[in-house]
Amino acid sequence: MTVKAIPEGMRTITPHLVCEGAAAAIDFYKKAFNAVENSRMPAPDGRIMHAQIQIGDSVIMLVDDFPDHGCFGPKKLNGTPVTIHLYVPDVDATYAQAVKAGATAKMPPADMFWGDRYGVLIDPFGHSWSVATHKRDLTPEQMEQGMKEMMSNAPDCAKA
Repeated sequence: MTVKAIPEGMRTITPHLVCEGAAAAIDFYKKAFNAVENSRMPAPDGRIMHAQIQIGDSVIMLVDDFPDHGCFGPKKLNGTPVTIHLYVPDVDATYAQAVKAGATAKMPPADMFWGDRYGVLIDPFGHSWSVATHKRDLTPEQMEQGMKEMMSNAPDCAKA
């Protein structure tokens, strides 16, 4: 039997989130994004060594923070430069559901120049999520024109 280099059900790239309170994070993702828990492997002290959830067709791995092993979540790092992008059928409904579940609204959904209705929120564990529904197929030229129009209306500090 040949072992597959990429296991069945996995993608080439899979987010692996470090969370202060991974069990609570799994519960949040279930409420906010209708995640399904695939597996959970607790450490002897009860923290999660490894877990997998699925949102739509994508798997996300989770682990508790283990500071004594140099494993820190965004709360300990004072934020994150990474945003997890989630496409959904109804961005407004998903955004509202996530906020109701405990996410912090950062940028409410709005129609964007690239054709998506798009919003940004921060989950209770410090991870940034962009949520979008694709609304219009646009050419690169149309997107560039839309970006120029948006930038011409932006405050001076955004033009620098």
